[in-house]
Amino acid sequence: MNASLNGKKVAILVTDGFEQVELTGPRQALEKAGAKAEIISAKSGQVTGWNHTTPADTFRVDKTFESANIDDYDAILLPGGVVNGDTIRTDEMAQALVKDAARANKPIAVICHGGWILASSDLVKGKTMTSWPSLTDDLKNAGANWVDQQVVVDGKLISSRKPDDIPAFSQKLIDVLAA
Repeated sequence: MNASLNGKKVAILVTDGFEQVELTGPRQALEKAGAKAEIISAKSGQVTGWNHTTPADTFRVDKTFESANIDDYDAILLPGGVVNGDTIRTDEMAQALVKDAARANKPIAVICHGGWILASSDLVKGKTMTSWPSLTDDLKNAGANWVDQQVVVDGKLISSRKPDDIPAFSQKLIDVLAA
């Protein structure tokens, strides 16, 4: 049975080119459990999700990286997608949000290519995590212990590999938030 997340709020950090199902799947699970999930991006307006390499749907941005404050959220969700992962990792405001979340010991849930921002933000050293296989070297070079598992929880860091893992990934995020 899913724990109630009533009153919990999750920041979903993305830029254009995120893997759409890696946002919609966890967001649906979070909202079903009672949490509110907001899309935070580099600019206001809309962001475009992708189905692997094909642009898909657009989503309304709730706040920008600049206007968001980590104190307003209970956790961060970082969907993947190659384009999103490569773009967001160099955004200083997005990096500041994940660093603030880590300092505040808030859950950070990352799937697929979403781990790039954590490596670029120097937040994976000594952490055990997983990702899409092509990030293995980047995460290891940043000091992570990379493993090939469906979902890995290391403290408040929840990581997963790919869209097939979304149900288990979403449940672990819910469990950590409910604890």
